[in-house]
Amino acid sequence: MSLFAGVEVGPPVEVFALNQACVKDCNPNKVNLGVGAYRTNEGKPWILPVVKKAEAAIVADGSLNHEYLPVLGMDGVTNAASTLLLGDDSEAIQGKRAFGVQTLSGTGALRVGAEFLARILKRTTFYYSSPTWENHHKVFVYAGFTEPRTYRYWNQEKRGIDFEGMIADLKAAPAGAVVILHACAHNPTGIDPTQEQWKQIADVCEQQKLFPFFDSAYQGFASGDPNKDAFAVRYFVERGFELFCAQSFAKNFGLYNERIGNLTVVQKSTETTAAVASQITLLVRGMYSNPPAFGSRIVSRVLCDAALRAEWMECIKTMSSRIIAMRKALYDELIALKTPGTWEHITKQIGMFSYTGLNEKQVEILIKEYSIYLLKTGRISMCGLNENNVKYVAKAIHDAVTRASNTSKI
Repeated sequence: MSLFAGVEVGPPVEVFALNQACVKDCNPNKVNLGVGAYRTNEGKPWILPVVKKAEAAIVADGSLNHEYLPVLGMDGVTNAASTLLLGDDSEAIQGKRAFGVQTLSGTGALRVGAEFLARILKRTTFYYSSPTWENHHKVFVYAGFTEPRTYRYWNQEKRGIDFEGMIADLKAAPAGAVVILHACAHNPTGIDPTQEQWKQIADVCEQQKLFPFFDSAYQGFASGDPNKDAFAVRYFVERGFELFCAQSFAKNFGLYNERIGNLTVVQKSTETTAAVASQITLLVRGMYSNPPAFGSRIVSRVLCDAALRAEWMECIKTMSSRIIAMRKALYDELIALKTPGTWEHITKQIGMFSYTGLNEKQVEILIKEYSIYLLKTGRISMCGLNENNVKYVAKAIHDAVTRASNTSKI
């Protein structure tokens, strides 16, 4: 008998299974609202023009090679990434008490940070929002955390943040617990705390001695301005917190498969830098040894060149503006159809995703009868909408809501 005979088939990863089902679907009207990747109005992937320029320049200068990078990555990209997050005038950057570690995109940054907290600092308890990006739980549990807990975040009735519940849950957290906070454009709800609410969250984290671990996968996608979207992290740093922040350049650079990320480490002083960096080096060496090079060269070249950086900022505005326009278009169509329920939350939400409020029965109707693919939670990627399909999607939602409203109100 094979050693592997007793291995059970694991459950499919929902978002990837949805994508495969959509690819195989022959319906010419099919719409993919599941995968969180930017699409043009024609429904096509978009290579940012500034990324094309950087790629061409890297190849043209004749110095490209395929040697290993240092274990903690290329200084150019880690310095640029941490500065993008904390700001050019950040005291933590200037005082060198913050540093970056190049990782395998944002997921890799979360894993490296979680491994350090669990293995080196012996933390066991972590909190994540309910709901959250589904991989948060896996990453931290697989890294060695043994006590996963949630804090309230989404209020289904209000179609907004359950701030009172969130604060109550964080106040009840034990000292030393790690709390995962979405820096901006919360996935999956698209609802962020206000600046005043962030200040209250910081108060509780300080009082309870919680360790903030920010996940910044969408810097620039919330407002169109990467500096504005970094408010929460910068505020916590200004307050004197030690923290981690996982950064991804998948979305805001369109470098999905290049796996370019950064873990920004913020400490109280430079005295601990050498020890912390050495331990992270050992963790990385034991996981994947070295980060990828080509994508990091692109990010570094763009962020370190004033003209290219300005062009990248315009690309961010282009993507965020189209998302905002699609939110309004979907809302307008649903209102015109007099779809039962309230839909203002769609335009109040920000970033790539919308927590529509659709239930599983309604989602099932959309998938099976209309070939509109979305997660069973009702989360949709706004990037999958465009001028050619938004009316079709709105009519399908109207039908699903109307038919299912007898048993479950939207």
